[in-house]
Amino acid sequence: MSSSSTSPAMVGRDGDLDWLRSLIETVRAGTPATAVIGGEAGIGKSRLVAEFTAGLGPDVRLVRGQCVDLGDVAAPYAPVKGALRQLVAQVGADRALDAVGPGRAALVALLPELAASVADGTGEIVITPGGAGSGQLHEAVAVLLETLSRDEPIVLVIEDLHWVDAASLALLRFLLRSLGSSRLLVLLTYRTDDVPRGHPLRGFLTEAERDRWVERRELTRLSQAQVHELVRSLIVDEAPSERVLDTVFLRSDGVPFFVEELVGIDGCRDEGFVPDTLRDLLLARYERLPDEAQEFLRLLSTGGVRVSHALLSSVHRGDEAALDAAARESVRYGVIEIDGDDYAFRHALVREAILADLLPGERARYHARYAEAYEAQAAAGGRRLAAEISYHWLGARDPGRAFPATIQAMREARSAVAYASAAQLGERALELWSLVPEPERVSGMTRLELMGRTASHLRHAGEGERGLALVKAALAECPRDDPQFPRLLRDKALYLATVGRGGSIPLLEEALAALPAEGSDELRVTVLTGLAGRLMIEGRIDDGVRVADEAFELAQEIGYPRYASIAMNIASVCRAARGEVERALADLERARELAAGDGAALLRYWVNASDMYHLVGDHREAVRLAEEGLERARRQGVERSSGVILASNAVDPLFALGEWERAGALIDRALALEPSAPFRVYLQRAKIWGLVWRGEPERAAELLRTFRANMAPIMEVEMQTRLGVARVATEVGLAVGDLSQAWRDGRGVLHERQLPLAGYAEPLLWALARVIAAVRADPTRVPEAEAAEILEAEPTLRSAMERLHFWPTHPLWSAFVDAELRPTEAAWRAAVDAATPETAPGFLRPYALLRLGEAQLDAGDRLAARDTLQEAYDAAVARGVTAVQSRVAHVAMQAGVALERATHGEATRGSAGVAGADDPGDAVAELTSRERQVLELIAEGLSNRQIGERLYISGKTASVHVSAILRKLGASSRTEAVYRAKALH
Repeated sequence: MSSSSTSPAMVGRDGDLDWLRSLIETVRAGTPATAVIGGEAGIGKSRLVAEFTAGLGPDVRLVRGQCVDLGDVAAPYAPVKGALRQLVAQVGADRALDAVGPGRAALVALLPELAASVADGTGEIVITPGGAGSGQLHEAVAVLLETLSRDEPIVLVIEDLHWVDAASLALLRFLLRSLGSSRLLVLLTYRTDDVPRGHPLRGFLTEAERDRWVERRELTRLSQAQVHELVRSLIVDEAPSERVLDTVFLRSDGVPFFVEELVGIDGCRDEGFVPDTLRDLLLARYERLPDEAQEFLRLLSTGGVRVSHALLSSVHRGDEAALDAAARESVRYGVIEIDGDDYAFRHALVREAILADLLPGERARYHARYAEAYEAQAAAGGRRLAAEISYHWLGARDPGRAFPATIQAMREARSAVAYASAAQLGERALELWSLVPEPERVSGMTRLELMGRTASHLRHAGEGERGLALVKAALAECPRDDPQFPRLLRDKALYLATVGRGGSIPLLEEALAALPAEGSDELRVTVLTGLAGRLMIEGRIDDGVRVADEAFELAQEIGYPRYASIAMNIASVCRAARGEVERALADLERARELAAGDGAALLRYWVNASDMYHLVGDHREAVRLAEEGLERARRQGVERSSGVILASNAVDPLFALGEWERAGALIDRALALEPSAPFRVYLQRAKIWGLVWRGEPERAAELLRTFRANMAPIMEVEMQTRLGVARVATEVGLAVGDLSQAWRDGRGVLHERQLPLAGYAEPLLWALARVIAAVRADPTRVPEAEAAEILEAEPTLRSAMERLHFWPTHPLWSAFVDAELRPTEAAWRAAVDAATPETAPGFLRPYALLRLGEAQLDAGDRLAARDTLQEAYDAAVARGVTAVQSRVAHVAMQAGVALERATHGEATRGSAGVAGADDPGDAVAELTSRERQVLELIAEGLSNRQIGERLYISGKTASVHVSAILRKLGASSRTEAVYRAKALH
């Protein structure tokens, strides 16, 4: 009875194959997708992928990457480089470099062999080695895939993700978030039983599942019927007996690979041998081979799952004929396969079983052979191989030779902007430091320098806390008179700021004091600039101007234009904050000139300039500057990384201009790309604020509760964030009617010794004035003691407002504060006038008109109130201020005032409300009996959950009914729906 080692037909995976085929059709139609396939060893992940890729049509481009098992620190970008090299080979180097555009330098940093194709008109290479950052590299790969996928869909397969290196994982995380406009299918596989708690892949998988383009499946074991089918497909010359079928099912436990191995053992189909253990099963074929073939396989297993013939020839001690004979026997027995120029184990489990069977001395000798072979390749000008050399010398238990290879591997990883891998290699080198003679001479650096570099790599890899911990450890070892001491202090301050924690300013001041008077100008200017920036952020404006000016003078003196520009930039922001707005704007332009072609300094200019123009009320210029900076970020190849900061800077001015949807799209896009903690808080704040004014206060309150814990650390160290979040939290409290919480969230501003950031402080003071006004109107809405505190705070609030008289927008916010605290018709008319110029945010005029209408109703002037409320309603609709629109409808309904609503470009008057449909009475008649019940409960003020409880339906079903009611009545809010229904009856 003969058998095949691999089934000619895949069994039990038809549904999974159909799923993958549906995904490629989605990709063909223009929507990206990611499939993550997990499962235990031997379950059939690779077979499923092979069946799927074999069926791809000629219109699809397929590239593959294989993760490499190199222990705890894999070679950086190993699977990514393998896939990209295939892609470059398919389309040609010129096409690939043309497709990646401004990311050429980053792509060459990843694939150095492309450098020969990157030349300017004179034939000289125009790439700066090591000049790309990780953001540029990630962006470059994303642009390459996105651009080429426009020609034809791309399937990118990365297998064995449980062995993935940290750099590749970071890149994949970026690609999954950023390739929203590509025709790309990313297909990832991993072994579930090799991803224990704490494995970095766990966090990646959790994050990936939240992405709308990612689908994840875990392959299950085969059923008894499926195992029987698989056995019959493997035994080709006669039907297997029921005894054989049952034996294989019981011993394989439904794992397809084990089925194939059991069937491959002749004895299992008779009365003879059936392996007692998994190890015996995995080694069954191997142990039937001649000794020479077994030795060949032990050597092969030391090299990995897949080893090239050329490499194996260099480590094999026999002649070529002996190597070929051993390989041929291993293939014939179904232990390995030939894949191009490589020998590959038929399954990683077999390789692992053989590897575990090596004797200690044998293992060390084999590793040493591989290390020497890789060293020879590297010396001959091959690819970067230091990570492999380090791994094999460690396996050979030779730390003396592993250490220099590890240092070199760290440098190679840094050159390829693989910061995560560079950090891991730096940590490995630190572990080896005490095991090798003269480590300082071998590495070319002190232990403290190595600790500092490793910490820097950790920070750039997004591991801010670990980088901070390592810098702290280095400082604990560093004498105060060591040249590294001030540098480490600076780094600690920088890392504290990165993770959103306080304490940077004292550290930077200490670093300045520790610097020697001579020979440290470049370090001094970076410390001064960093200190000026932290002083600005924490609201110490006068000190910020003084230190920034000192940094500028020193940078000019030593010819350091980048830091001259940055220092001038910081000084201008500080000067604006203390009222020198005209000079600040002029100095910002000077900072731009100083930046010249320096991309980092220019991006910093655009960030601060766009923010300043927004705060002084020039919202269109703010958007223009943010977009100009974003265009430069695209040209620099950092649109999806540094460009996110500029995109987010356009959010507030877009809100001010009434472009809510565009601002919301920028927020969601930026948050998806996981910006640093300070910018994440900025975006979360903006998202919540937008929901308040778009009429979703409950959702805003829910998000505030979710994000508050993350916001707190940033608020402690950044004045801008503290004021911005306090304003939003106060407005959320007002919107949901929780005046106590609104007051507690905002009142801290009244106790600030100085309010240096007027553009952020004034809107918060207005929000607090609204709280005071609401409590004055009904003191019972807060506890008695708190009511007294709130009402007594008016003089303090007015004094704080007056201290900001120098700011260009002071007349606007002062008018609104006055009107809230003394809500007369004249005061609100003054607020309407103040909100009319373009410098006023667009949501303020509809709000002021609403409040003016309320004042006119209070005065008994219903005719004037009707006209004012109509104007407020129209302005709210035009500006998209849904919260004001709903409140206008509510006020008009309560007062019995009829409003008009524009329909098909014309205004139609309802009998007593807001008219919406051509025949509005028909809209009410269209409501089902259940929808009428829901509408009545909406009128009672019940939430969807409460409506569900009252009607014994789910909250989700209630939400569906509410949406239908709004659609049929042409209403934009629940309040307006009630109003319209009552008016139309």
